[in-house]
Amino acid sequence: MQSEWATTALADCVDLLTGFPFKSARYVPNGEGIRLLRGDNVAQGTLRWEDARCWPAEELADLGDYFLQKDDVVLAMDRPWIAAGLKFAYIRESDMPSLLVQRVARLRARRHLDARYLRYVIGGAAFTDYVLGVQTGTAVPHISRQQILTFRFPLPPLNIQREVGALLGCLDDRIHLLRQTNATLESIAQALFKSWFIDFDPVRAKAEGREPEGLNPATAALFPGEFEESALGLIPRGWEARSLDSFARYLNGLALQKFPAEGDDDYLPVIKIAQLRAGNIVGADRASARLKPEYVVRDGDVLFSWSGSLEVEFWCGGDGALNQHLFKVTSDEVPKWFYYLATRHFLPNFREIAAHKATTMGHIQRKHLTEAKIALPPASVMCELGRHAASLLERRVTNSLQARELANLRDTLLPRLISGKLRLPEAQEQLEDALA
Repeated sequence: MQSEWATTALADCVDLLTGFPFKSARYVPNGEGIRLLRGDNVAQGTLRWEDARCWPAEELADLGDYFLQKDDVVLAMDRPWIAAGLKFAYIRESDMPSLLVQRVARLRARRHLDARYLRYVIGGAAFTDYVLGVQTGTAVPHISRQQILTFRFPLPPLNIQREVGALLGCLDDRIHLLRQTNATLESIAQALFKSWFIDFDPVRAKAEGREPEGLNPATAALFPGEFEESALGLIPRGWEARSLDSFARYLNGLALQKFPAEGDDDYLPVIKIAQLRAGNIVGADRASARLKPEYVVRDGDVLFSWSGSLEVEFWCGGDGALNQHLFKVTSDEVPKWFYYLATRHFLPNFREIAAHKATTMGHIQRKHLTEAKIALPPASVMCELGRHAASLLERRVTNSLQARELANLRDTLLPRLISGKLRLPEAQEQLEDALA
């Protein structure tokens, strides 16, 4: 129990290193060097490598100390906490090799501290509350090396640390596997969509007298064997060139500060861009629970942030209220899998448009939805073809909901285990029930 555990400072049990000031002029494109772990790459318990910067592999002299190792914990020192939560993560084998950049702290456990236990100390509510209490600065809140090292926490014997770390790590590993599976499902669905609805590979094969690759005869028969002219150029005969906003509704959210919550127990969490990126409602503002139904977001809804950080995602974070700068995408004409994948297909183009806006927060306009055209097959064909893509994306949503439940259990167990208020056998029983 906690009364039996002495408290200690991080300074007594971790080696802390802050990153190297790499010169941005020497960066090379992603995939052409060693990835640089910057504050922008650190999310809530995970790393985002989508916009990674890299350092030339031939310029590594004197940088050995800045290579990250498996199980290192990293913490953003500038804006360490945002609405989505604390910006910390730990290093997996898949994150290596990578180099630590300035204004990110690396914590490495010493011999009497289990590395996984350290991960959960930093990820716990007590450390987050501490950071919020000591960070300084208004425009860019930040935390110093000394402030990090001063944090104190209960330190049980090493064997108990390992058991706690292993138990919580089991949940994290399952969540990570579900997310990896989702990335694979998403990749397959996008590749299928591109082949059938953008490149028209089955139609092209039939027009050239070949059997469509990888399709059974019944599915292949759904595709025509010739093309016709359209506003998009050549499209499959009998299909129609349509704008995104002609077959899907893009509902912009509300300025929800005008719709305050009626009480502490009567509200909807506000879903902003930060919540969409994080996939949860941690740190969300509160809005009235009496909004029009169309502005209420449910699990499985498709959301599109059209300003700032442009993303298209299935929402799986529980009921919430749709904030401005987010579209909720729906349709009475085409199935969800189609308008989701169609919108995602144009996301790189939309991001490029937003990046060239001469404003602090780049965005797209509704005219860009009108200009984005795609070939729409007849409804009967859409229904049959959708059996393939829909099943992939339905599994993706199911996996996300399971990951959410496991994350909730982890976050419930974590502070009670770290504080010593919950015994390991009780926690193990809850874990086994969740994974059954």
